[in-house]
Amino acid sequence: MDASSALIELQAPQDLTILALSAPCLSPNPTVTPKRNSNASSNDSRENATPAILSADLTHYQELFSKLRFSYVEQVTKERFLRAITAEQPEFIDASENAELEEQLREDKAALKERKQEVREMVRELEEQGRSLASRYDNIRFQTSQLESLPDEIANLEATIADLRQSQGPRSDNPALTLPLQATLTLLSEREDQLADLDRQIEALQAALPHKQAQVSAMQDEVSILNAKKIRAVEEAKEARRRREKGGGVGDELDERGRWLRGVEAGLRGMLEV
Repeated sequence: MDASSALIELQAPQDLTILALSAPCLSPNPTVTPKRNSNASSNDSRENATPAILSADLTHYQELFSKLRFSYVEQVTKERFLRAITAEQPEFIDASENAELEEQLREDKAALKERKQEVREMVRELEEQGRSLASRYDNIRFQTSQLESLPDEIANLEATIADLRQSQGPRSDNPALTLPLQATLTLLSEREDQLADLDRQIEALQAALPHKQAQVSAMQDEVSILNAKKIRAVEEAKEARRRREKGGGVGDELDERGRWLRGVEAGLRGMLEV
C-alpha cells in the first residue's frame, strides 16, 4: 500500500456511534449485524462524531433502558396478577413460600448489586479507554493532515535545494571550505579550542609583562652603569698607556686593571645577552 492510498483510507469517514461500536458485541456472528431502526440509522449517518456526542448517546440509551426495564417489570407483574385471579385453580402461597421467595429475592438482589458494581467498573474502564482512543484518534487526524502537506513541502524543499546548488559559486580550492557539516563542526570545535589555548597563553604573558618590564628596566640601568664604568676604564687605560709610554711607574697596574674590567664587561654581556 502506497502513501496516497493509506492517507485516503485514514481520511475515510468512520462510524462512531453507540450502536455501531457495540455491533461486534451484540452480534454473535461477526458477519451478521443487528437490525437497526430508522432512528439508529439516522444517528449512524452523523459524521464527525465527538466524545461529547457519544457521551450524550450513552446517557440517552441508559435512560431509555431504565424506562424499558420499569415498563417490562410492570407488564410482567400485571400479567402474573391477571393469570392468578383468572385461573380456575387460584394459586395460594403460604408464609413459608413467601419466606423462601424473600430469601431468594435477597440473594438475587445481592447478586444483582455485585453485578451492577462489576458493570459500573466495566463502564468506567470503557470510558477511560474511550477517552484514550478519542485522544489517539484526534492525534492521528492531526498527523494525517500533516502528512497531506508533506509531499508539497518536500517538493518545495527539493526545488529550493536545486536553486541553491545552481546559484552556488565555484567550489573553493581550500579543502576546509568543502567539508560536510559534521566535519566542519568538528574542525570548528578544534579551532575554537586552539583559540582558547592561545587566549590563555596571551593572558599569561600579559600578566607576566609588568614583571618582565621591571627586570628589563633594572638591567638597562645596570648596563648604563657598566657602560659608564667602561668609558671611565677605557679613559683610564688610555691614560695608563700614555703614562707607560712615558715611563710612568703605575702603567703595569693600570694595564692589569683594564684587563680585569674588560673581563667583567665580557661576563656581564654574556649574562645580559647584549
